Amino acid sequence: MAYTRISDANEITEKYMDSILIEERLIDSVKADVKTRLLGADFSMPVLTPAFSHLGNYDGRKYNGLEEYSIAAKECNVLNFVGMMENDLFKKIVDTGAKTVRIVKPYADNAKVRDQLKYAEDVGAFGVGMDIDHIFGTTGYDIVIGEKMAAQTTDMLRSYVESTKLPFVVKGVLSVADAVKCAEIGAKAIIVSHHHGRLPYAVPPMMVLPKIKEALKGTGVQIFVDCGIASGADVYKALALGADAAAVGRSMLTSLEKDGVQGVSKFLTDVSNELRYIMSSTGFAHVKDIDSSALWNMK
Repeated sequence: MAYTRISDANEITEKYMDSILIEERLIDSVKADVKTRLLGADFSMPVLTPAFSHLGNYDGRKYNGLEEYSIAAKECNVLNFVGMMENDLFKKIVDTGAKTVRIVKPYADNAKVRDQLKYAEDVGAFGVGMDIDHIFGTTGYDIVIGEKMAAQTTDMLRSYVESTKLPFVVKGVLSVADAVKCAEIGAKAIIVSHHHGRLPYAVPPMMVLPKIKEALKGTGVQIFVDCGIASGADVYKALALGADAAAVGRSMLTSLEKDGVQGVSKFLTDVSNELRYIMSSTGFAHVKDIDSSALWNMK
């Protein structure tokens, strides 16, 4: 059979994730507890919502998609993330009561970056951060919904961290080099991600996770991961390879679009239940205990 080249990072990521298998360890195992602690607060599971932007109202429902999944995050007690939006919409997100991290784009308008970070803190965000993997586009600096993006230096990122009392999260880390820089500037967490395949041939986040985990040992920086997370098994693999939590993404959209808050709540609960089942079946009673010893790679 002829070899066909694959440049789609999402397909590469999916193939890599599916090549990781799990062995059973049933004797002396107990029902697992999936509760976890992230950025200094207790949550019911190591599952995060994605930092979505620009979701409309589905089927004419009262709240837009961002508000709906934030309400579900509150109901399920999971750490909530949102992305690009103006301040008035972010206030609506905060008003849902979800513990929410606002991920700000790397705007060329630096005053807008600082305004959105400050506003988030003022209205009660749980955390803030920046989406560094939207800095570049194929023709230079990226333009997102008419907004120009700009390069971000280590000093600029450090100034954002120092400007807020909230935990700062850097999203879009896909190398040990960037992970170490994030620790050096005082970020409290990173999200290991290729942003749904923006970079051709991007390394799968789970492939680079172990090296990032080792590089950040002793720094206190928590490691989150996204891209292709669709099940409790995916979350389990992410935790085993070094993540503290994993964010679902497009896998959540069907449930959100069809059934709103109830759909997302059920989706998150199903992911959590499968995670508990796999933990129980591999001898890990608590999230913090999970390591890679029960993983096998087909390659």
